[in-house]
Amino acid sequence: EVQLVESGGGLVQTGGSLRLSCAASGFTANDYAMGWFRQAPGKDREVVSIISSAGYTYYEDSVKGRFTISRDNAKSTVYLQMNILKPEDTAVYYCAASIRGILTTRLDDFRSWGQGTRVTVSS
Repeated sequence: EVQLVESGGGLVQTGGSLRLSCAASGFTANDYAMGWFRQAPGKDREVVSIISSAGYTYYEDSVKGRFTISRDNAKSTVYLQMNILKPEDTAVYYCAASIRGILTTRLDDFRSWGQGTRVTVSS
């Protein structure tokens, strides 16, 4: 059974940092692109960052220079280091696994999802 378990969310002040983790099991996560998405209240789910199986990365414009995605293949874990957090980063963050190894931002390519972890940035 494919499982993605996120952790690391919480409440932080503007300018603070958090590191999200996503532990994958039940499949060979190293062979697939992995991504972080977020959904704020009343808004659609949006892509935040993607990392391909080869380590290529994509960042949504608003997080470039502040967030860093990485993966530890030995641990089948993907991380999202979030620095200089802003109130507009407040959302539930979801980890997802793509059906492809290449870098993709197509929501349809992501078929397995975690339960989400809430990030709240206070002003």
